[in-house]
Amino acid sequence: MDTVCNMIKKQVDANYINLRTAILTYDRDALVCGAPAWRYVYHTIHSADKWFFNPFVYEEPSFHEQGLDNPNIPCKTVLSDRQLLDYLEQVRVKTSDYLGSLTDEMLGECPPECKYSRLELVLMQFRHLSVHVGLLNGQTAERTGKFPVYVTPDSLDRLNSGLYE
Repeated sequence: MDTVCNMIKKQVDANYINLRTAILTYDRDALVCGAPAWRYVYHTIHSADKWFFNPFVYEEPSFHEQGLDNPNIPCKTVLSDRQLLDYLEQVRVKTSDYLGSLTDEMLGECPPECKYSRLELVLMQFRHLSVHVGLLNGQTAERTGKFPVYVTPDSLDRLNSGLYE
């Protein structure tokens, strides 16, 4: 039987694959609540980078601009889809390594200077990733009439048939 940490890792890995698929299928310039969709992609990745681990002890990525992670705040920086996919891969690896280093007992503990347990942080980000993947995929389905493929740990082979259902 898998440990709880391994079960979480499998589900989070699938979530990252679903976000990657959303990026490969979305219209990056389509407006979502007044901001281009790529800003929501960055917001989602940045949040995972910060909140999966410890939002109170965090160093911004080198390309980050103040407010870039908040789609409601105008900014000068524009990130390409390649930059977003590269950042997503960095965060995916960082998350996978982190989850692989945890024990089930550690899930109930709070990281240094953090008021949330590791499990709470993981669950918050799992929910957050799912919400934004759904938002992006809904935008894609509305624009194209096709829904991006959505995988689970048991259905990763669904991507072999392409990016859409």
